[in-house]
Amino acid sequence: MRNPRDLSASVGLRYRIKRPAKGCRATMSIVMSSRRRFLASLLRGPVDRPAVASPTSVATVEQMEQTGAFFPDVHRDGAAMARLAAAAVDTLGYDAIMPVFSVVQEAAALGCPVDWGSVDTMPTVRAPLWTGPDQVQIPAAFLEGPPIRTVLDAIRVLRATYGHRVAIIGKVMGPWTLAYHVYGLQEFLTDTLLAPKRVREFLEALSAVTLAFGRAQLAAGADALCLADHATGDLVRGTMYRDLLQPIHRRLVRDVGGPTVLHICGNTLDRLGYIADAGFDAFHFDSKVDAFDAVNAVGDRLALVGNVNNPETLLRGTPEEVAAQARRAINAGVRIIGPECAVPLRTPLENLIAIRHAVEEAARRKGGHRE
Repeated sequence: MRNPRDLSASVGLRYRIKRPAKGCRATMSIVMSSRRRFLASLLRGPVDRPAVASPTSVATVEQMEQTGAFFPDVHRDGAAMARLAAAAVDTLGYDAIMPVFSVVQEAAALGCPVDWGSVDTMPTVRAPLWTGPDQVQIPAAFLEGPPIRTVLDAIRVLRATYGHRVAIIGKVMGPWTLAYHVYGLQEFLTDTLLAPKRVREFLEALSAVTLAFGRAQLAAGADALCLADHATGDLVRGTMYRDLLQPIHRRLVRDVGGPTVLHICGNTLDRLGYIADAGFDAFHFDSKVDAFDAVNAVGDRLALVGNVNNPETLLRGTPEEVAAQARRAINAGVRIIGPECAVPLRTPLENLIAIRHAVEEAARRKGGHRE
């Protein structure tokens, strides 16, 4: 039998041999690599401690100043995107890197006019592109478009740089979010009530964009994929998610070919059961949902990710307040601890780092292995 240490490089583990007490056998505790810890947490396996990660952006102005990679340039430069994204590991000490900071990469590649923002503002779509689902046209060279190629280049750079030491998460917009961009938020939401057939046609047509970009990111080296689809609890009912979007999500999960994390903002407690039934491996959820309520709602059907509050706790709070929210998520059984959504760009670094410190301290007190 090979020595466990000889296997460590190939399976992403390190071993500590504990000195036994007199008359007792030696024991061996596993310390996972960041990548293995993240994937085990995502797939609901045993871990040495909860993973710390975010499937949405944790980029901040302070990190831009540290890395020399600034908004808005990083949205269109793969090397710069990778450099800024890597601060999630190099500065924050998280277990995963997610390089897609904006929500407009696909919309820009489809032809929507985009405002790429500034150092401390996110990009936005300036105007819709189409007036009906019959107008949806996906360019033959969609994956070669500069906004898409930027993301794929960044993922390749990150995989080449970090090997298999840390997890890399890709991110795509789901068809519901894409419909907001190419058709208009108000128009689309009105149609969910008055013209659901038109909504279904948009979702069917735009799901091809999500699938193609998602598969391309996995092929470029992403370990898992965040599907951000903003059918938020503040805008649509849970039954509307079930009737209009869940069938599309179920098919995307089946066809994309890799682990998936769904992200939806807002109070989503009324649709957590439907999300679990769609087949996602994990759900990234908002602080508007209590962590204990979320865990009770999904049981062991999917992993939960989050849910430290952004606008009050991370942006304006103290590290102690951040740690308290992180501990609540840990105690509830949330498997991957992190912010609830893309963090505000002026979030203090010490608050983002406080999430990791809270998780590490909780693991030390518990003594390691967690099922």
